[in-house]
Amino acid sequence: MTASASQDPVAPAGWHTLTPRIVVGDPPGLVAFLSHVFGAKGEYDPVSPSILRIGDSNVMISRVGARGPATAFLYVYVSDPDSTYIRALERGAASVEEPFDTPYGDRRCMVEDPWGNLWQIAAYKAAREDV
Repeated sequence: MTASASQDPVAPAGWHTLTPRIVVGDPPGLVAFLSHVFGAKGEYDPVSPSILRIGDSNVMISRVGARGPATAFLYVYVSDPDSTYIRALERGAASVEEPFDTPYGDRRCMVEDPWGNLWQIAAYKAAREDV
């Protein structure tokens, strides 16, 4: 790749180069879950992929159609992983990992949502020079 090619815009303004897309049989349910648990901004769109914003990142939610379901394993930074974890459990997520302090400095937990997606929920707590 040439230097000029790497500077060409490849994504719309406000988007990152990589955008996760989750395909489920119940997109309105997942949109509601993400809105409640992570404070995602955006609405369910019955015609196009629903575009939700979590923090500074977008995630697309689509209905199962010609392609089958496609789950994800995502690492999400939040301000308070403990309360986010509780909100996820209240909305039907299963605990995979209770909140704990990692040796590399994040406070982290993990849940599986009712659609089979894994969410590692973390807060950055310490410097990572030794990682």
